[in-house]
Amino acid sequence: MGALELRHTYLDLTTAHAADAAVRLGVPVRCAPVDVRPLWGGTHVVGRVRPARHYGSVDVFLEALERAAPGDVLVVDNAGRDDEACVGDLMALEVQQAGLAGVVIWGLHCDSRELRDIRLPVFSQGATPAGPQRLDPQEADALTSARVGRHVLTDADVVLGDDDGVLFLPLDRAAEVAELAATIRDTERRQAVRMGLGTSLRDQTRFADYLAARDLHGTTFRQHLRAVGGAIEE
Repeated sequence: MGALELRHTYLDLTTAHAADAAVRLGVPVRCAPVDVRPLWGGTHVVGRVRPARHYGSVDVFLEALERAAPGDVLVVDNAGRDDEACVGDLMALEVQQAGLAGVVIWGLHCDSRELRDIRLPVFSQGATPAGPQRLDPQEADALTSARVGRHVLTDADVVLGDDDGVLFLPLDRAAEVAELAATIRDTERRQAVRMGLGTSLRDQTRFADYLAARDLHGTTFRQHLRAVGGAIEE
């Protein structure tokens, strides 16, 4: 999927929808650490991973942008450090002008007010005013892979981020995940509408039938939901 198709396909899909779909499809659910959060509410970003590992200087990010395509998401590996910010307002402006969709940082940012004004989607573990005071040797593969938490990402992966956090998906499964995620989204919306009209979730999922099937056959709730078309739990 190209950048435009990714954006259109995932425009109305949440990380929760996509994660549920991944579980059903047997796609590993890879999430950023829970403290990697958007700088403001209502943020939504999707795009191919453009990895970059930070060594104390922004030149690695500028080099990553030389290799990037519009719609990519810069994924910054700063090893989750809590002693320095590695992305600020000037880099966000550069990323925005290069046509990228956003930035995900395994680490910290600075210039919070300016970043909110720029409005480029940025996800990070938090803010600090302190910039890098080091300059480490850059590894040969600094621009081909980036670690976020326990996951190693490459340009064969897609980033999906929103208020619930950041999810990584394989690019070659993105269309399949999105198709099922849309089905889950629509089912949940129908369920919510019916609940608003007075039909409980227990009635919609035929919970009494599930209890009987569990006691008689050992049926799990997920098995029951698949049979009746429910969309909670996965």
